[in-house]
Amino acid sequence: MENVFDTLTARGFIEQCTHEEKARELLGKEKVTFYIGFDPTADSLHVGHYLTAMAMSHMQKAGHRPILLMGGGTGMIGDPTDKTEMRRIMTREEIDYNISCFKKQLSRFIDVSDGNAVVVNNADWLLELKYLPFIREYGIHFSVNKMLTADSYRTRFERGLSFFEFNYQLLQAYDFLELYRKHGCKLQMGGRDQWSNIIAGIELIRRVEDEEVQGVTFSLLAKSDGTKMGKSQKGAIWLDGEKTSPYEFFQYWRNVDDQDVIRFMKLLTYLSLDEIKEYETLTGSALNKAKEVLAFEITKNVHGQEEAEKALDAAKTLFSGTGGGEGIPTAVLTTQELAGGINIIDLLMKTSLVKSRSDARRLIEQNSIKVNGEAVSAFDKAFSEADFAHGAIMVQKGKKGYHRVKIEG
Repeated sequence: MENVFDTLTARGFIEQCTHEEKARELLGKEKVTFYIGFDPTADSLHVGHYLTAMAMSHMQKAGHRPILLMGGGTGMIGDPTDKTEMRRIMTREEIDYNISCFKKQLSRFIDVSDGNAVVVNNADWLLELKYLPFIREYGIHFSVNKMLTADSYRTRFERGLSFFEFNYQLLQAYDFLELYRKHGCKLQMGGRDQWSNIIAGIELIRRVEDEEVQGVTFSLLAKSDGTKMGKSQKGAIWLDGEKTSPYEFFQYWRNVDDQDVIRFMKLLTYLSLDEIKEYETLTGSALNKAKEVLAFEITKNVHGQEEAEKALDAAKTLFSGTGGGEGIPTAVLTTQELAGGINIIDLLMKTSLVKSRSDARRLIEQNSIKVNGEAVSAFDKAFSEADFAHGAIMVQKGKKGYHRVKIEG
């Protein structure tokens, strides 16, 4: 049987490990309980979380038991890692609502039935702690000097780090100790930005329990040029279909750089490595097929088969002129609105492609607008009912922004 450590390594997940041989040996000889923490800082997971969810899914499929730790307690502070300013302090109601959203989304990737996984909320123990007894018993195991050498604190310390946030690492370390004691958790996993926090938990368990546990971090989801993934012109790429539509989600992956396609296939789909090899030799326009497969598989995992098929149909409409295009963002014009013709700026305002009339003018001046594949360069360009001979027209902004306008009534 293949060791899941080898699987994660071959697919490109693992970046750092506290002790590679011991971690591999542990995962090869027993069913390991491991955990990943999710602080509920928004009401949806984003594509960065999706990578860690996929790693967790591979672990579970290999027979190991995941703990999904919801940060109802740590979320009241917020991890200062990778942040230039203190996070906004959320209410308990916001945190609880966000946790409910996270649980629903994670259940798409992790089987939580029949004890196959454990879902816990660290508010259950962190909110019960008494500060002085906690600091007296566990604070003595943390060195302030050492904490300040971690990237998560050093950068913020130069700009201004509140004592409120300085507690975060202690609480996350205590989470690992609590999960070790209650559930026999022997491994913490997370993004590479969590390395110092993971090390703190391992050290705390060693000092308090005299036991050795392991930690693994994953590469952050980044493009081949090193820039962080997960953003579009409209903002973050969310897993919630109401915040990022399945069509927009599909198009995001359909338009990744050629250099990123194979790596993302390994990280973000369940396609076997043998299947993925078939796409490694493709170049140029032939690589578009691999991009289509990548986008379909990821959209299927996140939004389901039906939504993935709709998005694929929409893509075929845009790129090859076939398909029904049910997944494309669509605006509707009435025949009354179209009577006498509609100006390009008014037409753009009907779509989600522009924010204002001045934005529409700027894009036209930059030759960034096309209608049915033809560039529009005049502000007074008008469209009549004859232009809607096939029932709709396609408005394009740049290379990746599309909106269909239909005529009805």
